[in-house]
Amino acid sequence: MTPEVRTHVNMKPYRQALALPGLRSLLVVAVLARIPLTATGVTLTFHVVFDLHRGYGAAGLVGAAVTVGAAIGGPILGRLVDRRGLRPVLVLTGIAEAIFWSTAPSLPYPLLLPAAFVAGSLALPIFSVVRQSIAALVPEEQRRPAYALDSMSVELSFMIGPALAVALVTAISAQTTMYLVGGGIVAAGIALWLVNPPIREATAEPSGPPQRVPRREWLTPRLLAVLALSAAATLVLGGTDVAVVAVLRASGEVGWTGAVLAIWAVASLAGGFAYGAVHRSFSPLALTAALALCTIPVGLGGAHWWLLCLALIPAGALCAPTIAAGSDAVSRLVPAPVRGEAMGLHGSAVTVGIAIGAPLAGAVIDASSPIWGFVVTGALGALVTLVVLPIELRRRRVAAATPPPVEVDLTPVAH
Repeated sequence: MTPEVRTHVNMKPYRQALALPGLRSLLVVAVLARIPLTATGVTLTFHVVFDLHRGYGAAGLVGAAVTVGAAIGGPILGRLVDRRGLRPVLVLTGIAEAIFWSTAPSLPYPLLLPAAFVAGSLALPIFSVVRQSIAALVPEEQRRPAYALDSMSVELSFMIGPALAVALVTAISAQTTMYLVGGGIVAAGIALWLVNPPIREATAEPSGPPQRVPRREWLTPRLLAVLALSAAATLVLGGTDVAVVAVLRASGEVGWTGAVLAIWAVASLAGGFAYGAVHRSFSPLALTAALALCTIPVGLGGAHWWLLCLALIPAGALCAPTIAAGSDAVSRLVPAPVRGEAMGLHGSAVTVGIAIGAPLAGAVIDASSPIWGFVVTGALGALVTLVVLPIELRRRRVAAATPPPVEVDLTPVAH
């Protein structure tokens, strides 16, 4: 009986969140729409290597061009969503994606490189739009399980997308796979256009033109701290991805890479589920610090693949919660009229973190040994948490010194 009661209590936040109008359909579209987006990196890599007969360094440059473009374009597209609405931006980015993916298979490498940058700048903003819509659909007190579900859906997409791309390239060709991935992205844009999820709460929808909030009013030190923490978290994740491959290769067990990464992903899903089910909040600072510290010793388990799996579980369990906490914090720290731009900045921070973490770990591994890939990226993530710690401490001091409002009680049902 006790286990049944515990299961009921743990599932309650998810049942309440999924019962909200529009959230269930948004999450379903999000999972399906993100699968082709997560397949773009490996698809472009195979195209450059197999079809254009270039090296992996050249393929990495194309990936970097997409990443830099996405980091620059994310906040700009978010601002357009805030000012013009979601559908015009989906039309713009959908057309850009259709042009790129229909022409990229026939472009020579010197043209593919700048085209990839432009495509990244105008990439379909699925990730940021979904997080912005969750903030609009879900009351603040229920956002933690909603963002946990979103984070778990991202994990599922990354588990399916690249693997599906590899299977398609193996079964048919890299060039044909590019057309299929592009078609999937355009279909995702059409699906999101049809669903047309809200980007602001119903009570916040203005009757006239969207009000403009100066950046100095919402781009606060605390928001910048959350963005830095999000970048630090994905830096650690990007470094871990590379270091896992390097450790297994050094021990002669590279064939177990897929199994190890799968265990890592499953641990992340379990951690995300637990994060959304608990009845208390965890700050992005605490979660990022824990993720970084748990990553540092992972390489010590590299003697055998199963030891590496065990060493990865604590850090893996913190992946989805850390990303979800960052999204949740951004949604709470900015007013609704500028939430699109803020979520675009958050997406850029996540992108930049991954873009730095993978090559950094690779450079460290080349200069020393695979174990140091975990140590250096984990230590750098922990260092970022120390840098932003004074901002969090100052916020808590201010909150403790500020008397609570007496005219309105916002916590009558808290448990």
